[in-house]
Amino acid sequence: MAEEEIKTTTVAAEAEEQAPKTKSAKKGKRVVTSGQLHIQATFNNTIISVTDKNGGILTASSAGANGFRGSKKGTAYAAQIAAEKALEKAKKDYSLNSVDVFVKGIGLGRDSAIRAVSSFGIKIDSITDVTPIAHGGVRPKGERKP
Repeated sequence: MAEEEIKTTTVAAEAEEQAPKTKSAKKGKRVVTSGQLHIQATFNNTIISVTDKNGGILTASSAGANGFRGSKKGTAYAAQIAAEKALEKAKKDYSLNSVDVFVKGIGLGRDSAIRAVSSFGIKIDSITDVTPIAHGGVRPKGERKP
């Protein structure tokens, strides 16, 4: 009995040694030199997302994620800090050096986040306002009866 157990363990060990070892190739560091910066500025918070040209998120930050709480999250200073943190990580990890800026919302952090980008040393290619505008909606059902 004891000999059989020893044989089975050695056979299993030999099978592991003979199995082909698949070593995964190490992925290179992804380099995104130009991307997009999305700024969502509400009255309560400012969310900054750095993406590649296709919209895939590289880094993100918000005023709440940087330690601001309550009404301080909606301030211009909190938006500036959030933008600096997101851009710092994007520049360090992906060597980002130019962005297209898309601003959405009417909060206080709109302008200060854009100023933080320009002061950080990243080139701004374009600034686009993508704030949705209400238009009254579609015609209600059954309203036009004579």
